Order: sequence, then C-alpha cells, then structure tokens
Amino acid sequence: MRGSVTDPRPEPGHRRTRKTAGALASAVLLLPLLGAAPAERAAASDPGRLQRAFSAASTRYHVPLSILLGVSYLQSRWDAHGGAPSVTGGYGPMHLTDARTALSRAPHHSEGAEDARGDAARRALHPATKLPKASALPARLKTLTRAAELSGIPAERLRTDEAANVAGGAALLVAAQKKLHEPLSEDPAAWYGAVAQFSGADDSATAAAYANDVYDVIRTGRQRTTDAGQRIVLAARPHLAPDTAQLRRTGLRHVSSAGTECPAAVSCEWIPAPYQQFGDNDYGNHDLGDRPVSQSIRYIVIHDTEGRWDGVINLVQDPTYVSWNYTLRSTDGHIAQHVKAKDVAWHAGNWYINGKSIGLEHEGFLASPDSWYTEAMYRSSARLVKYLAEKYGIPLDRQHILGHDTVPGPTTAGIPGMHTDPGPYWDWRHYFELLDHPLEPTAGKNGGLVTIRPDYTANRPEYTGCDAGGVPCAAHGSSEVRLYSQPDTSAPLIKDIGLRPDGSGSTIDVNDVGSRAETGQQYAVADRQGDWTAIWYLGQKAWFQNPAKQPAAVDAAGLVVTPKAGLDSVPVYGRAYPEKAAYPAGVPAQPVSALPYKLLAGQKYVVGDTVPGEYLYAVTFTTDSHRVVVGKDPYYEIQFGHRVAFVRAADVVVRPSGS
Repeated sequence: MRGSVTDPRPEPGHRRTRKTAGALASAVLLLPLLGAAPAERAAASDPGRLQRAFSAASTRYHVPLSILLGVSYLQSRWDAHGGAPSVTGGYGPMHLTDARTALSRAPHHSEGAEDARGDAARRALHPATKLPKASALPARLKTLTRAAELSGIPAERLRTDEAANVAGGAALLVAAQKKLHEPLSEDPAAWYGAVAQFSGADDSATAAAYANDVYDVIRTGRQRTTDAGQRIVLAARPHLAPDTAQLRRTGLRHVSSAGTECPAAVSCEWIPAPYQQFGDNDYGNHDLGDRPVSQSIRYIVIHDTEGRWDGVINLVQDPTYVSWNYTLRSTDGHIAQHVKAKDVAWHAGNWYINGKSIGLEHEGFLASPDSWYTEAMYRSSARLVKYLAEKYGIPLDRQHILGHDTVPGPTTAGIPGMHTDPGPYWDWRHYFELLDHPLEPTAGKNGGLVTIRPDYTANRPEYTGCDAGGVPCAAHGSSEVRLYSQPDTSAPLIKDIGLRPDGSGSTIDVNDVGSRAETGQQYAVADRQGDWTAIWYLGQKAWFQNPAKQPAAVDAAGLVVTPKAGLDSVPVYGRAYPEKAAYPAGVPAQPVSALPYKLLAGQKYVVGDTVPGEYLYAVTFTTDSHRVVVGKDPYYEIQFGHRVAFVRAADVVVRPSGS
C-alpha cells in the first residue's frame, strides 16, 4: 500500500513495511497477535460436541439457540481457530475480545520501499507524521473480561475451551437483554437490541447493521463443518421479524452517513483524508479528480492495515501521509470513507492502478496467520465491493478485484519494494462467495485454463517469516499454492527475476510472492502429469500439486494472448502508459518502460481486460494543470505471475483458450 521509497514511517497495509513498524505497532496500535498457542484440531470422532455446547448454553442462560448460533456465525463462522485470537484479540466461536492479553509482541515484517503513488513524475514522498499516542482500549476489545465476570468462568478457559467460550457469549447476551429491561424470551425476535449491543459498536448504525446480518443468517439458515471438524446446523427461520424498535433503547450514539458512498446495508461514516498544501510546493494526501468522467474506475484493491483501527484512522487524516478510500473495522464491519471515488487516493504503489482504482483497507495483519478476520468484516467488505462494482461497472473477478500483492511494480526498480498484503491468509474463496460470484468451473475437464481454488482450510503450505529467526509460521489455511520448476516438491521453486535480479531462488517466506498462485487467479495450462498441473507463469512452466481427490484448481475458459507470428518474445509492462505522440504540450511524456520479464513464443497468458494507454498528470496542488492523457495504443491486462501485468495489443494475438 502506501509509503515511498524513502519513507521511514510505518503504514497500514503490510507487506514490506518500514523499520519502525514494530515500534508503532507495540507502542501505538496494540496488535493482538499471540495469546494462547493454537491447539491441535479436535478429533472428528465427536463432530457434534460444539452443537451440544450451543444447546447447553441456550438452556442454561435462557438464550434462544438460533440467537447464539447466529451471533457466533457472524463472528467466526463457528470456528475456534485453535484458541488463537483474531486481529482484534477475539477468541473462540463467540469472538470474546481480550486485546490486552493477546498483545505479546509486534508482528515481524520484511523490509520494503514501495512508493504509494508509484509516479516517477513526482519526487518521492518524505512524510514526517508524528506517531499517534496510544489510547485506552474501547469496550469492544475487552468483552472476554466481562464474560468472565458474568459467567464465573476463568478467562483462560474462555480463550481455549469452545464450550466455555459459547457460555461466556451467552452470559454477555443475557446481560445486554437485562440492561434493556427485556425478558429472557424464547422468541428470537425479542433479542434484537441485545444482539446489536453484542457487536460492541458504539454507534447505532453499526450496531443495527451487525444485528441485521445476524438475523439474516438466522432467516436463511447455515450449516458447515468447522476448522476443528465440528458439524454445526442452524435451521432456517425465513419468517422471523425482529423487534428493531429495541435499538432506540440501547442509547447508542447516532453517526451520520452523510457524504459517504456506501450501500445502505452497511454502517459507514465520513472521516476525510485532507487535501492540503504544505512545505515547498508539496501537498497531500491524494489528488482531486473527476472519475469516472475523466478516467474509468476498473479496479478495487484489497489491503490490510497492519495496525489497529484507531491508529490507522489517525494516520489517514494526516496530510503528509498517504491515503486510501475506505477502512473496515474487524470487530463489527464498520466502514470509514476517506477519499471520494471521483478523487485519486495514494495506496497501490502504481500510479496507473491508483488512477483507475479504489483502495479498501481491512483491519488485519499479513504475517500473523492465527490473527483471523471476522465474518462481520468479510461480509461488510463484500457488500461495499458489490456496491462499487455495480456503480462503476467493475467486473467481479480477480483481474479487477486485486489484492495489493497482485498490483504490478510500475518499473523494474519498483518490483522488489511492492507490498504483499493481504497475503496468503485472506480467504479469497469465501470472499467471492460473499460477492455472489463463487469461483466455479467454467470449462470441461482438462480445459485450456485453470482457476486456482484450493480448499482454504485444508490447504496449509508451510511459510516462514512470521517470526524472527526463520522458524515456520503457524500452520493455517491459505489461499495460495506453491509453484515448482518440476512436478516434484523437492524441485526448486519458480524464480522471479524482478524480485531477485541476481537470479537467486524464491523462498517460502510469507512475503515472497515469487513462486505462488492465488485463489481466483487464472492461468493457461502448460502441461499435466498425474497429480500435477503446469501453468505459464513469469515466462516459465510452473508446476503445482492438483490431485483429483483434493484439487487446487478448477477448469476454466477464456481468452489468452500469445506473441504474434514471427516474434520470439514481447515485452511485459507494469503500467499501461500512452505512446509519446499522445502527450499534449505542457505534459511531459512518460517513458513506456518494460519490466525485466518476457512473454515468449509458444506461451499463453489469460486476458483480464483491454485497457487504453492512459496517464494522469497531477503534480501540482492546483488542479488547472492536471490532465488525463489517453493514447491510441491499447494494452491487454494479463495474469503473468502472482501479479497482473500489461502487454501491448500490437505485440500479441488473442485466442480462445485451448486453441
């Protein structure tokens, strides 16, 4: 995400963060990273144990079973995560928060130097923001302590024992119901106010959005097997109509959504990033624009914050810092908008992508596999993305819904410093289900393309880099598959000459994207051999394990590019800039510089879009000199490696897959 080549400060959205990131995290952002060590998966010999625990807590505390199950689903989808805390210190199926105890250390990140703007036409950012002071933990981050007081169950058991955790959540719901002077009714419709308060939100709009989601889950019903092998069923109650009038008696403050660009189904507030001049002809922290009139909006970029909500919100309000369009809170899915869609935020590290994208920051940490994301935030994010996609005509696929880790380096020099968030622990498969665009096969068996789609929970490749010393990261579900130079796990990993110009090999570091393919990405099939599939990737044949009994990909159809006849190779670009002749007087022509990769004859890469050569010239605080330059030489966006890239349409031929 943000930052500059020489930026010494920490910033939201990992990846390759600054050397001061640890200090900011520990002193300011109160990162909930350790807590109890993950336990081994519960034996599947008793898959009904957790369902019985919900029933027992319902009977003991006189809370309707559907309320307990609905609340827990929205928090954790009933997963226990082995006793490890979420990104906001939430434990167990009920996500009881204890952020102070969960805080044990700051996360470890590899170093990097991405320029958030990614625009060589302007001098590099040199922000000098003062670090925000640490603030007291809000009530939403310490519900486990309250649950221990109400239930009499020791805090340690609430963190690590699923049944105790459910009982603690039930005790909190009862306390909220009594505070509203409501009876402990058997009718789930009578618990709306208590559910709203359980969210921990401090405003009525967020609490209502959370409660509405819980009741939507109850109305539609759910069933799934948890990460610990527990089978949970919530029967649908399609006609359930909660008493929403209870919300008025909660006393929660009203936060206006005026000025925001958000769907009605989420809670959203306007916390603007400042457009302000300072210093010697410098300004921040975004650019004014007239999108989509001046430029089409074609991408949404998913980031994680690498910091707690309060600290991140402080940073985006600093004019000397960088910017993004929205921040999403983990505990309840609350959204803050900072930059209007018409304007250009500085978040992606690639000026071409910035000019055509909207950036979403999610409260979370890349290198902390057990610091899981809540269902409330996933659902809120998906609703926002669906709204933006419909409004601006953005296709809901991985060529347009990018992770920051899939944004290309704009130039060869910029590749090593590009950020790597949200990383392998973001559940892209579930996210696209919430977007109502599940990643399904679109071709018959052994088609010409594949869509990467491992089982998130079962797919657990080993990573290092989450802790100092090179020890393995905690085993955890992952959205990514590892790529080898031969169909053998002992073979060398695929090399990325952009990341390592010296020709050294890729690693299994959690931030090393040189030899990884990610859920939803599509590639042309280069070969198949038994349980292995090869794809064209960074100019190489890259193999991944794809056994029929546990496939890591599904067959797909689409368009591919290959070099025109007579060309041994064609250049690959990290940005789609116009040809020199397109620039008007007064706007310096930007170099159309190729990356160090080549698209070789005989290889195929999936086409994501056809895009114009385009450059936003914006180097002054006053906007009278700003121009959008559009060329006549179009490009194709392709899935080239882990990141997308661009090739000139004049250099390639487009064909249907399999031809």
